[in-house]
Amino acid sequence: MGEEAKLQIIHSEEEEVQESEHNDGICSSICGPVNWFRMLSKELHWSFVFGVIVKPIWGLLTDAVPILGYRRRPYFLFAGSLGVVSMLFLSLHKNLHIVLALLSLTAGSAAVAIADVTVDACVAQNSGSHPSLAADMQSLCALSSSIGALVGFSLSGILVHLLGPMGVYGLLSIPAGLLVLVGVLLKESLTHNFAYQQVNQNLTDAAKAMWNTLKCPEVWRPCLYMYLSFALSVDIQEGMFYWATDSKGGPHFSKESIGYISAVASIGSLLGAILYQYGLKDHSFRDVLFWTQLLFGLSGMLDLVLVLRLNLKFGIPDYFFMVMDASVSQMVGRLKWMPLLVLSSKLCPPGIEGTFFALLMSIDNTGLMTSRWGGGLLLHVFKITRTKFHNLWLAILIRNILRITPLFVLFLVPRSDPNSSILPDGVSDSKETTESTPAIQNENIELVALVHNMDTR
Repeated sequence: MGEEAKLQIIHSEEEEVQESEHNDGICSSICGPVNWFRMLSKELHWSFVFGVIVKPIWGLLTDAVPILGYRRRPYFLFAGSLGVVSMLFLSLHKNLHIVLALLSLTAGSAAVAIADVTVDACVAQNSGSHPSLAADMQSLCALSSSIGALVGFSLSGILVHLLGPMGVYGLLSIPAGLLVLVGVLLKESLTHNFAYQQVNQNLTDAAKAMWNTLKCPEVWRPCLYMYLSFALSVDIQEGMFYWATDSKGGPHFSKESIGYISAVASIGSLLGAILYQYGLKDHSFRDVLFWTQLLFGLSGMLDLVLVLRLNLKFGIPDYFFMVMDASVSQMVGRLKWMPLLVLSSKLCPPGIEGTFFALLMSIDNTGLMTSRWGGGLLLHVFKITRTKFHNLWLAILIRNILRITPLFVLFLVPRSDPNSSILPDGVSDSKETTESTPAIQNENIELVALVHNMDTR
């Protein structure tokens, strides 16, 4: 075969690769939401995604369907027992059928979702009864989450190496067992004479109360800001990952190195929670969100310094700079997320705390999904692929500018601080109003009153 024929074949193969990458980019940008769910299902297993999606349903059940007179405690007991059984079942059976394994993983994911929603409901409920401690409770949750992530990153590889996958599944039954202990020790008032034949009415009242609450300007305006805050912060992390592992223009890190960097950077998340607790928790939502959103945009410039290789001109090694970049990113992300969590807990009306908080988290997750779709579209517009990164710096610059744009709609967020009430009187006082209304049955008292007060506004 002549040299000209070989060159033609090579040229033809390059064109096919470019055309394939172009088509993949179009499909990725158009089908972003679908690909996002597929990616999560592949990386985290579909059972986890299923468990997260049904979180609002669990929230509705904890609010409207008490078990043996308790609204939260039985769900902790159920989640813990389900988690223990599913993890031990996976750990003790070597040749487990694929169907049984999938069912066990689904049960474990459902247990995590139930426990997560129930904790959020408890935090939202206590934020209403103890408004001055709303920020402290979210700080406690953030600190626990950050410490857990840091310990998990540090020990996961070692434990898998020492115990094997089945041994780790068995070890996971311990935190699930702690949920059972939480259910036993949780202090909760008993609901007397609950009529289970009225469950359908309770669910209907809860749905109606949610809709009426969302129609309040004091509620839908901050909800809109939260969505825009996440949606406009387009996610181009996929392009950054391929650049970081590229052997030509990038630092040529291995996937394991990227994982280690993320593990070390989780310290930044812990630091962000501490900074919020001891420096920002008492300031107004609008002031804190202004500075954290601005800092969020400016921190993205570290990615620009890395991609333009300016860190090497200053003598800073890639690995050290990426650890610093990731740590700052996680710290600022935590600082940005904390006031939104506190704000969300303040927006939950009494009686449907679990349902409404889960709904607000779904709005945030929709914003994240939109962010990922927008990031994929941005990468496609600038023709950034797994092998082409010429315009990556421009995509980073546009992303950083978009991160600041939510400041223009910051007026949607109330000026109040975490210690004051946000909900209108018809919603926030519904529980007190019902205490003097003997005609309404006790088991349905909060939901009915909430719907009644919202309808008369």
